[in-house]
This record gives sequence, structure tokens and C-alpha cells, in this order.
Amino acid sequence: MIDALRRLGKEIFTLIDQKQYFLIHAARQSGKTTLLMELTKHINEAGKYYVFYCSLETLETISDAEKGIPLIIDAIKSALLINKLPGAKSFPEDNHGIGYANALQLAITEYCRNLNKPLVVFFDEADCLCGSTLISFLRQLRSGYINRNIAPFIHSLSLTGMRNLRDYRDEYRLPEQTLGRASPFNIVKAYLTLRGFTRDEVAELYIQHTAAAGQVFKDNAIDLAWNQTQGQPWLVNAIACEIVENITVDNPQEPVTAEMISSAIQTLILRRDTHFDSLLARLREKRVRRIIEPVLIGEMGDISFDSDDYGYVKDLGLIRDDQGKIQPANPIYGDIIVRDLNRSTQTEMEIRGYKYQMPRYLKDGVIDIDYLLSDFQVFWRENSGIWRKKYDYQEAAPHLILQAFLQRILNSGGQIIREMAAATGRVDICVIYLNRKYPIEMKIRYDENTYAEGVEQILGYMDILGCDKGWLVVFDHRVTPGWEERLFFRDVEVDGKKVKIYGC
Repeated sequence: MIDALRRLGKEIFTLIDQKQYFLIHAARQSGKTTLLMELTKHINEAGKYYVFYCSLETLETISDAEKGIPLIIDAIKSALLINKLPGAKSFPEDNHGIGYANALQLAITEYCRNLNKPLVVFFDEADCLCGSTLISFLRQLRSGYINRNIAPFIHSLSLTGMRNLRDYRDEYRLPEQTLGRASPFNIVKAYLTLRGFTRDEVAELYIQHTAAAGQVFKDNAIDLAWNQTQGQPWLVNAIACEIVENITVDNPQEPVTAEMISSAIQTLILRRDTHFDSLLARLREKRVRRIIEPVLIGEMGDISFDSDDYGYVKDLGLIRDDQGKIQPANPIYGDIIVRDLNRSTQTEMEIRGYKYQMPRYLKDGVIDIDYLLSDFQVFWRENSGIWRKKYDYQEAAPHLILQAFLQRILNSGGQIIREMAAATGRVDICVIYLNRKYPIEMKIRYDENTYAEGVEQILGYMDILGCDKGWLVVFDHRVTPGWEERLFFRDVEVDGKKVKIYGC
């Protein structure tokens, strides 16, 4: 266990003492609920405030405030009883005929009037609220907040979830409408983010396991786990669980190696736990596509770091900003995003008879990438016009289709390592088979300079991988040139290193 309070910072205690309302954000399964439970216990034990934790998850589909507000009141009463706060049994169970528009505010005011200490509330899964239930909930919190000098109300509260309040505002305000000067969305003083683990914290977590069970995680295993997860708490934990519960179950003292970490990651990706499904479901949203698609092709497009779309996708935990380059939040997410978007293409390839298997391209245990890419050129000429139209991600379709083609072949063995980031102008992938590396770079042709630029870039990637041969695939989006001009291959040699360019 890594202390969740350490990952948030001490600012939260200052906000509570200052009677502020604030928002705590973190991506899915980052430890939000654990954090709130720790805070509730810690602050209650300090004795200065009464504190309770209340989840709003069960109201996810209740958009009608007339039904939603009484259910929130019920959820608060249940939370008070669970936390054993004084007067919990007398908390109102209904609106006493006053109507839902004021029921929540009046119920909380009546409860606070009988307390001998200020009340602090941690609302979890606040982003599950929707429609008029959300608006009424926030309006009543705001009304209670600004009238605290007249009538007692919640001293300090947090709204915790995956999304920023600005996303609610944009979602529920129609272009021709305004929520007015008394907007319910302006009650939040601060916006706190629960960060992921650092590399040292990943090591600390695994060392705790070593102390408890005697099983050592080698340094290269910890480095790989950190690199592939970027400290995403659920992933860090899930990888270790897969190793302990399955890979080394028959030999629990066996040291954990980088190879075991890699094997566990592949198992998680193929198993597609609900953690992944909940993230992937967002890929179909237009505002998510506007950010993710440029990442998939290596172009910045119209992305603005100040845009609501960028903030929304980052809040979801799908992307991160690395010195101005927007990329998947971690390599594992990058892999599952590509696999999800081209999964139907892989399936259709099999149905239509494109059952190319690894042995077709093997010679003495070495993949003949030239043969493979020549086959892809034939495939691309025959199918690109139809299959590109099937993608919501139109600009990224060529990259996704090539990776689907490669994935179908590698499903019988081997893997693909993907390097994607908007603002790089290309996407690098490394095919790995029997410990041999095959670097391939994908680019979109904009002019003749694309090829020289691509050669320089793939040479840099080859240097990183320690390879003396690489492949550059350039997709030509122009309509005018015929296939005879667009489909070609040629060899380039620079300082003894060979690059083969394939036009598509």
C-alpha cells in the first residue's frame, strides 16, 4: 500500500480549514476511494470536524431531479449511519412536502444545526450525476455555501471523480442558454489531482511484497513496470498480481524478472479487464477522437493545450503531455487503444481469407519484412478504398490497418512495441520476434520532403534500438496519382545502415 495522502499533497487540509469546497480528480482506478476513506478516518480521529464519505455511484442513470434529489438524501443518511455520526437516525428521509428544489439544502441545514462541530463531506463518484439531478444538486450546494453565515451548512466538501466540473458545464448548457450569474459550477475553489506512482513508489510497493513474501523484484523488472505503466496504480498492481498468482504460483520465491513483467502485460492486454473496457468506451466520443487521432498519426493537427477537449481527455487518464508531445498515458494504454480500434479489421481479415501466418514470412527464424510489406502493398491496393471508410478515425485508418495486418501475423508469436506521440510527425513501431527487432516507421506524405525526413527519423529510431536495418512506410493521401506511382519500394543506405522505403 502506498499512502494515497502522499500522492495528493497537504493543500487539502488547508482548504478544509478555510471552509472551501474543492474537487479531487483522478483517472479510473487510481485510488480515489482509498484516499477518501483514509481522509475520513484521519480527520475524524483528529477530532476537529465530523466527516463522512458518501458515494453517488448508484445515481448514475437518474437524470430527473424529482427522483434524484430524494435518492441523494437517502445516500447521505446511509453514509451518516455507516460512519456512525451523531444524529444520523434523525436525518430527514424525505422532502417533507417542500419539493426537491430545496429539499437537500434544508435537510443538510437541519442536520448541521444540531452538531457541535463543523461538518466535512467527501462526495465520491460525483461525475456519475447527470441531467437536472446534477444541476439541482450543485445549485443547492451553492445556495447552502453562500448562506452559511445565516444558516449552518457543510463546512467543507469535495466532489471527487474522473472529470472536471467544466465538462459538466459544457455538457448541460445549450448554446442558446446560460446558467446565469448564479451558476452552480462556480462553487469549487480548487482543483486537486491525485497523481500516479513515481518510479520510487513502484519500487516501494514491490519491496513491501518482498518483505512480506520473500519474493524479490529485480531492478530491470521494476524499471520495465514503471516504463510501461507510468505509475498508473491499477496497472502496477495488476501486473504484480498476475506474476504472483499465476506466473510464479508454483515457485513463490522465484525472483521477478523483466521477462515476467512483459509476459504479465501481454496477458492483461489480451484479457481486457473491465479497467480497459471503461477507458476504451470513451474512444467513440467525438471530443476524444479529436485528441487521440493526431496521437495515432504523430501529428498535432488542431490540438490546443488550452482546449476543453484536451483537458477532458487528459482528465480521463488517456493521454499525458511529455515536453509538448501528447502521447498515450502509458505504453500499455497505447497498445490497447490501437488493438481496440483495429480489432474489427483483424476479424474481417480472417473472415475474408487473409489468413497470413508467421511461417509464410519466416526464413531460418528471421522475419522477411520485405516480403511482408510487399504483401501489405497488394492488400492495401485491393482494400484501402473500402476499409478506410469503416473507421471513425479516418486520418489514422492507414496506420491502424497496417498495424492490424501486422498484428494478425504476430498473434501466433511475437509482439509490437508502439511509439506514438502527436507533434513527432511519425509513428514508430518495433516488431519483436525471437528477440530480434524490426523497426518500422509510418508517415503520411505531404510533399517530396516527407521521404528524406522519414529516413532521418527511422535512422534515429534504429540507433535507439541498436539495429542496422529499418523500414519506412509512407501513405500517400493524394487522389491524383495512380497506384503505379503510389506503390513502390526503394533502398536507401546511410553510413552503412539500410532503410527500405515502401510507398502506399
